[in-house]
Amino acid sequence: MKNTFGKNIIPTDEDKRLEEVYKYAELNGSPDAYFNEMAFIIAKCFSAPIALISLVGNEHVEFKGNFGLPQNTVDRGASLCSLAILDSEPTIFTDATKEPCLLTNPLVAGEFGLKFYAGAPITTKNGHHIGTVCVVDKHPRELKVEDIDLLKSFAGSVIRELEYRLILADATCE
Repeated sequence: MKNTFGKNIIPTDEDKRLEEVYKYAELNGSPDAYFNEMAFIIAKCFSAPIALISLVGNEHVEFKGNFGLPQNTVDRGASLCSLAILDSEPTIFTDATKEPCLLTNPLVAGEFGLKFYAGAPITTKNGHHIGTVCVVDKHPRELKVEDIDLLKSFAGSVIRELEYRLILADATCE
């Protein structure tokens, strides 16, 4: 799969990664109250109008936590979260309109007008990046090192919550 701006967005471990995505959460497009509250806290910590907790599925990116965005899903090919799962470190675009690879992205070039994106991968204990914790803005901005560390910490909190839920679900099924 290629995204709308031409970069291959399929991780080399895609089959295993997708198994992990579906193991941790069903991609049904419904945000979760806990993760919505966490997205709200993230947005406030970063003074950002939008914060998302995403899971990157096969065709779509689902927002399990959503603050500031009217929809709860986006096509994977247009999502910057699909790029962020390709790396273990956070993906940051301080001004997406100055990134040649993003100039044709519909979220950047289109009506939405995305300018700033910072996403930290949500990484399972098996090392698969199943989604991101990200902040988005329609204005360019910079992040300090401590902001990047905070974003990574939020991603760590998300995977711990997902692990806890998985353990709880397994215990109730026995």
